[in-house]
Amino acid sequence: MRILVVGAGATGGYFGAKLQQAGRDVTFLVRPKRADALRARGLRITGLGAETVLKPRLLTAAEIDGHYDVVLVSVKATTLPAAIDDVAAAVGPRTVVIPFLNGMAHLDALNERFGVDAVLGGVVRVLTTLDAEGDIVRLGTLAEIVIGEQRGGTSRRVEQLTEALSGADFDFAVSPDIRTAMWHKWVFISTLGALNTLVRGSVGDATAVPGGDRLGPQIAAEAAAVAAAAGHPVPKQTLDNVRAFVTRPGSDDTASLYRDLVGGQPTEVEQIFGDLTARARALGVPTPLLDATTVAVRVHEQRLTRG
Repeated sequence: MRILVVGAGATGGYFGAKLQQAGRDVTFLVRPKRADALRARGLRITGLGAETVLKPRLLTAAEIDGHYDVVLVSVKATTLPAAIDDVAAAVGPRTVVIPFLNGMAHLDALNERFGVDAVLGGVVRVLTTLDAEGDIVRLGTLAEIVIGEQRGGTSRRVEQLTEALSGADFDFAVSPDIRTAMWHKWVFISTLGALNTLVRGSVGDATAVPGGDRLGPQIAAEAAAVAAAAGHPVPKQTLDNVRAFVTRPGSDDTASLYRDLVGGQPTEVEQIFGDLTARARALGVPTPLLDATTVAVRVHEQRLTRG
């Protein structure tokens, strides 16, 4: 299969590189500035005592050379509208589009543009970031992709995609209920991001002060209540895992949204928090901690807009 990865950042760059290393036909669709950097330095993955340097096949939107079998969309939600326009020429009648974005709102945008039958659901979990030179830095060993049909169940094309995307040095799975899997990830990332934002620090910073070990579980309870009201209850073991993650003493873990926040960059506030709290209000679920987080990050966004 011809695989087009939209974006070569911390997530798309990592998984695309692993697929390339596994011998798959991978091309990255990137903006001209990113293309120049990758051509000059290569696609580099560092951290955890190892370094990989690959020469990626690159395209800009103006250079798209036909339809692809699989399009993996891995961009920040804030840049999704532009990415949809950029990749449209690569999407044909048999192309499968798999997004790896946070929240749920991106499915609506992709379904509207390409049709619900062309778009699968997707979840990625990976501990990576970009450094000042644009290299991908691994922060932990976690690396996983989960895909599934939006309408649930399994299909022949998902079986074919399993052959194309598995066996590439990361965990791969198919979910018969991908929307629930996406909701459960949303619970996790909103909990971690809200904790980091409210304490202005890592998980370890929160747990190091009196009462800090209670804040993460309280946020998780709010997010899980929204998921349950939306028809996607979080199993006890899954919720216990989230609680354990956000109460680990000494943990340096932070959400990518928080790293963008402290770095003075635009964030996915509306996709991770704004949409979640809006759904909570519509469902009659109180979310005071998530509401406070939403306002705090919106203030940051307003300051960026003002310059």
